[in-house]
Amino acid sequence: MWTNLDRPPLDVSALRRALVDGPQASWSRLDVVEQTGSTNADLISQSAGLADRTALIAEHQESGRGRHARPFSGPPRSQLLLSVLVKLPGVDPAVLGWLPLLAGVAVVDALRTVASVDATLKWPNDVLIKGRKVAGILAEVAAHGGTPAVVVGIGLNVSMREDELPVPTATSLVLENAAVADRDTILRAILRGIGAEVDSWRNSNWNTENLAHRYRERCDTIGRRVRVELPGDRQFLGDATDIDDQGRIVVRSDDDGQIIAVAAGDVTHLRAVEHG
Repeated sequence: MWTNLDRPPLDVSALRRALVDGPQASWSRLDVVEQTGSTNADLISQSAGLADRTALIAEHQESGRGRHARPFSGPPRSQLLLSVLVKLPGVDPAVLGWLPLLAGVAVVDALRTVASVDATLKWPNDVLIKGRKVAGILAEVAAHGGTPAVVVGIGLNVSMREDELPVPTATSLVLENAAVADRDTILRAILRGIGAEVDSWRNSNWNTENLAHRYRERCDTIGRRVRVELPGDRQFLGDATDIDDQGRIVVRSDDDGQIIAVAAGDVTHLRAVEHG
């Protein structure tokens, strides 16, 4: 039986020293709460009064949400549940959809580097290990205008056992024998990665070419047979061939060979596309 000693609380003082106050600080504020309904909802409601790069982490969420309002929860301290507020002065609103994909790149790189697991991305922003979901990402626009503000929520399964997983297709770092399952270490790597990715994007004047290249390199959906479920209870089968410059998944439909760029929908991996 797991105890609280097996799942220690996050060390907020050490996290602040590393990420907010230290010489390599890249975040303006970091808070850890024992419990809340949704870290995304909390940051959105306060976004006008918060600085760029504010991070909120919860040890437990009562009303966590994934894409399409799906519930996302787990035992206290068994996950990393964080939301970050990012303000993007001068960004073209048309490219805001790249921010959750950017976060996905940062999470994958952190898990590969720190936890030594073979993490990949499933379009648009699920993180997989050996085909099973270990993390999900949800972005919501908090403010429009000249300086858009976006809240990006990340839920990562760290120490969940098989019987604690929400669905059979999920997994956790512990179940995948990760080299590191210390939440403080992984959180530092993820937040530093997001900060560096946003810096790089801003320095390119919000150009998405390099970001798109980096996303494609980590995306396991490209080259797979997929089922795409669209709004309105429509679906089709096809081959995922690319991610376009707007972050959409490009699929060659089985029905008529038509090339379809999907901006919103659920994608299920079926198998790898056979070439030759």
